[in-house]
Amino acid sequence: MTSNLDFISTGTITTPLGFLAGATYAGIKSPSDSALDLGILYSEAHCAAAGVFTTNRIKAAPVTLCQRNLKDSRAQAIVVNSGCANACTGEQGLAYAAETASLTAEKLGLTPEAVLVASTGVIGRALPMELVRNSIDRITLSREGGHDLAKSITTTDRFPKETAVQTNLGHEKTAIAIGGIAKGSGMIHPNLATLLCFLATDAAVEPEFLKEALRKAVDVSFNMVTIDGDTSPNDSVIILANGLSGSEMIESNKPGSEEFEKALEAVCLSLAKLIAGDGEGATRLIEVNVEGALTVTDARMGARAIAGSSLVKSAVHGSDPNWGRIIAALGRSGVEMTESKTDLYLDNLCLMKGGCPQSFDRAQARAILNGAEVPVRICLNIGDAAATAWGCDLSQEYVTINSEYTT
Repeated sequence: MTSNLDFISTGTITTPLGFLAGATYAGIKSPSDSALDLGILYSEAHCAAAGVFTTNRIKAAPVTLCQRNLKDSRAQAIVVNSGCANACTGEQGLAYAAETASLTAEKLGLTPEAVLVASTGVIGRALPMELVRNSIDRITLSREGGHDLAKSITTTDRFPKETAVQTNLGHEKTAIAIGGIAKGSGMIHPNLATLLCFLATDAAVEPEFLKEALRKAVDVSFNMVTIDGDTSPNDSVIILANGLSGSEMIESNKPGSEEFEKALEAVCLSLAKLIAGDGEGATRLIEVNVEGALTVTDARMGARAIAGSSLVKSAVHGSDPNWGRIIAALGRSGVEMTESKTDLYLDNLCLMKGGCPQSFDRAQARAILNGAEVPVRICLNIGDAAATAWGCDLSQEYVTINSEYTT
């Protein structure tokens, strides 16, 4: 990662120049859930835009609208609600998503096509459109409003997730910033999750390079998080780039492109780890590193299988050093491996070497498993590829949350 990359302690999506945001309570969620459930992100200048969306065959109305509006790779605002997913709502859902974009466009003096829409919450319920109509104009936009926007998109999240970085591009002294917010707590699995992530940068970025940079950043971050094996019809990661930093245009394989990709990856990784650590009912963050694989695809496959294993997650929750569950998950993942070459570590504690069990201090193992972050490392020793995945433990609270979600 570039040495001039700096995280901003109070950073959020409005840290980059020219971005304003705000949120209000429309009444879509119950008052006990949050005081905020409807928000807007707005750029003072036209933006290059890109998005990565759910691979679920069921796609929520906002996802369909975003994919349509992003065909020209341009946008200037995002409007988002929580408390209702507007998914599995048919033609009415599409009409409501389009109307939400139109109301936001009218407020901001934009065309509806310049507005992207996102929703999160319960699937199969009509968006309470009258509440949206009555609330859009109440949203006040400001440079400080990014924090409220981050709060407004939460559902079962225990805290808002936001960050920002600043970096200098290699070919110039101009500083650019990238900020982001995300929500996600349950229904999270590789190829996105019940995940919304919005990113903003004041760098000038060529649209095709922006798409590729976003895809690569998502692959190593949000697509490496697993909580419970489920994905959502609403998953969306969207980035807006307005160029107001005054930077030169960043293009693929040109000066500044590497620094931009590293900064974007850093923001996405930071938000992804916050999501993994805030899994519904979670008490521990699990980080799984698979090293020495034949291919990156293999390394990712193995890491995600371990991080997503219910048996591994349960063992971590109970601080039980039953490491056979880790190896079993690796073995069924489909990764190319040779048992007699495989090593397993909890942090730096070796549990298996060359396919053979090692004597280890169980109290030390339990202490590692009882930590806030549980590092698992697999060395396959058959290649040079590596990957990291993140998950969390599985607790009784997860069952409680998801057995009472609509009641």
